Amino acid sequence: MINIDWSGFLLGMLVGLVFSALFFAGLAWGMKLALRRTNSVVVLLSSAALRIAALLAGGWLAAAWLGIAGAVGFAAAFIVLRTILLSRLRATQSGGG
Repeated sequence: MINIDWSGFLLGMLVGLVFSALFFAGLAWGMKLALRRTNSVVVLLSSAALRIAALLAGGWLAAAWLGIAGAVGFAAAFIVLRTILLSRLRATQSGGG
């Protein structure tokens, strides 16, 4: 039988939700800022670099602190939040809500 550290997984998901929410909020903010600028490449590249670095640092900390279960929970939280945000965005764009 496989022994799963559920507390580490759930805590990793919690940490992952926080970092993922910051990642996607930074994405939205960076896009809004880039659309107002004439040289949007600088804004987009610096925003992407900062967001990716912060997300990887959070994942690394979750893995170092909570082990593999925390790292899997962190990644799962990112995927779940991304799926939820994309489905809500598609629903609003199609006029569904």
